[in-house]
Parts: sequence; C-alpha cells; structure tokens
Amino acid sequence: MPLFDTSSPLAPLEGEIKEAVLAVLEGGRFILGPNVSAFEREFASYLGVREVVGVANGTEALTVALRALGVGSGDEVVVPSFTFFATAEAVVAAGARPVFCDIDLETFCVTAETVRRALTPRTKAVIAVHLFGNLAPVAEIEALGLPVVEDAAQAAGSYGPGGKAGALGAIAAFSFFPSKNLPCMGDGGAIATDDPALAERARLLRNHGSVDKRAHHLCGYNSRLDELQAAVLRVLLPHLDGWAQGRQRVGERYRESAIGDLVSLPTPAAGARPAWHLYVIRSSEAEPLRGHLEGVGVECRPYYRTPIHRQPAMADYGPFPQLPATEEAAASNLALPMAPTLTDADVAEVERGVLSFFEPVRERNLGAV
Repeated sequence: MPLFDTSSPLAPLEGEIKEAVLAVLEGGRFILGPNVSAFEREFASYLGVREVVGVANGTEALTVALRALGVGSGDEVVVPSFTFFATAEAVVAAGARPVFCDIDLETFCVTAETVRRALTPRTKAVIAVHLFGNLAPVAEIEALGLPVVEDAAQAAGSYGPGGKAGALGAIAAFSFFPSKNLPCMGDGGAIATDDPALAERARLLRNHGSVDKRAHHLCGYNSRLDELQAAVLRVLLPHLDGWAQGRQRVGERYRESAIGDLVSLPTPAAGARPAWHLYVIRSSEAEPLRGHLEGVGVECRPYYRTPIHRQPAMADYGPFPQLPATEEAAASNLALPMAPTLTDADVAEVERGVLSFFEPVRERNLGAV
C-alpha cells in the first residue's frame, strides 16, 4: 500500500484533463492566458477571498507573499522549524531573517504562545504552517499585532470555524505539487488574499515587477502559473471538497481503530476539519515500526527528521532557542498511508500491521510483570 495514491483520484478525470490540455495546445496561449485568469477567479470563489494570484510554485508563493507585505532586509519573520525547508527558505529569499519557534506537539502547528516567545522588535510577519492539513490558530496569532502568512501548501480543503485554509490570515500561499490535496501535473502555486493592494503587488512581483513588459516598478521574479497547469487545476478544483471529505473520513477511521492505543495520533485543532495531507503518528518506536510496516507492504515515512534550524543552510541564522516539542516531533513521527480513495479495508490493513508490530512488545511486557 503506497504512502500516497495520486493516480486513483485522477483516473476518472483522465479524459477531461486531456481535453483541457489539448485545448491549450491548440489555442497557442501559454503564459498568463485565459485559464490562469479563470482559475484565479474560481479558486478565490472557492476559498471565499477577493483575490488569487497564480505563481510558479509553492515556495515562490511564500516569497512573493512576504515581499507583497513589505518584508525585506533587516526584518525578521517567525517560522516553525518543524516543517518543509521551503517555509524558512522563502524568508531568506525575501531578504529577511527567519526566527524559529516551537510547535504544539498534539497538532504539529505553531500556537500564539510559541510565536509570542519568538517575537522581537524586528519581527515583520509570522508564517503559520497548516502542517499535514491541520489548522494553525491564525486569529490568535494575528491578535499579537502582526500579519500572518498562511503556509497552506498541505491544507487545501481544510477548514475551521473561521473559514477555509488560505482565507484566515493577511495572505496565504498554496502549492499544487502533484502529491498535494489539490494537485497539478508539475509545479504550480498560488497566493490568496482579501486585500486588493497585496494582490496587485503580488501580480507585479510574479512578472518581473511589470504589467506591460516595458515599465518595471519592482525587482520581482519570473514566477507565473503555467497556462497548462491552470487548465488542469480548473478540471480538478470542483473535486477538491469531495477529496477533502475522503481524507477526513480516512482520518476518522484511523482514530476509530486500535492504533491509538499504541501510538499518539494527531489531534485536529479546535473546531477544525483537517483534509489530512498526511496522517502522522508519533511513537518512541517509530523507526522499528517503519521497518516492520514496510516489511508487510505498508509504505510509511518519517518527515523532517532534521528540523530546519539544524539544517546546514541555516547555520548563519543562529543562535537558536530550545525547541523541545519540535525535537520530539522530529524524532518520533511517522506518516501512514493517506489518500481520499483509501477504503475501510485499507485502514484495517494498516491497523493489522501496527498491531502485529506491537503484539510481541506487549507480550514481553506482560511476561515481565
């Protein structure tokens, strides 16, 4: 059983995807064409925001979002260390300094308190990562008085009492990498915001700081969502909620299984309905469990074993604070298979694999009593 099943959800849509791609090829418009504009409108409507700006990938969505907020040299941005490297890399690319904060071990997300402890007079913004599809408490963090950039790369389709992931902060970044909840057929990304001024600045930044290829108002990037990818995304977007519900259902089946008696399961944030991009458990036996599960045909994988603040590329941004929850999450996590098409039988197979690993341990412990 694969960790990701990216093909099964798309199989029924293969003909429609091919038609959309062929229409672009026949139309001959490949850069910032009608599909990009239409997808921006459609995704904005889906999220419940006024503006979406398509960009080349999720990493540059973060970088452009920070630049749109005015983040630059001399500024600091608070980020979690337990996340994909791009979250902090984007801060450096924007010319600022990443300052690392800890997470809540139960949700894997930052909290207002972990962010507060990392603030300095130079803090210009906070990146709140909706890690693994869970929701960070954006409103509570905004109450600290700083703009929040949502890193929603793993959370398309997740929602909570305040709305959908990507519509909760000042500005948000999405990735449409092929394994994401809303995928395209290569690299792709988007920025979402309710602020037209931020959107206008983001549109300038994604296209060399220009609107007409003659006057360049900013030093920007060559970071435009591809017309072919936008055409694919327009086919897939109407299915996102159905896939999100499938991910929620699989997460509920994991929680109802006996796995939770043996390992720590992820806790949805208060009021959240996570569209689990990954279903990540924690165990002191994570590595032996991984070997066992793979031996019985269940693919699993640890994530972010080396947190960002301990990556060689970040050495110049220390000294770093103690981040105990980050260190524990990094050492003990293991992602189990997750896809909207997983069946109850699939979850039961994973459950049997986990139980069969722990059964000898339980027998030894009982024998020692």
